[in-house]
Amino acid sequence: MSKIADRIEVDPNVMGGKPTIRGLRISAEQILKALAAGTPRQELLEEYPELEPEDILATLAYAAELISEEKVLPIKVG
Repeated sequence: MSKIADRIEVDPNVMGGKPTIRGLRISAEQILKALAAGTPRQELLEEYPELEPEDILATLAYAAELISEEKVLPIKVG
């Protein structure tokens, strides 16, 4: 298991090695998709009682960090 961000862990034995929140069976991807779909944070906290508000913030920070490392290369057309 490795901790790749605050509260975000990767364990090959949990959810196929996807980044999860504190090793729970809740993936960072699940939370991000729910937020992107407009699910309010409070609703997520009620749906996943083991989730803490700090977990949602850590998931957003993790996603922001991934994007900040992304390299965009121009594509030459024609």
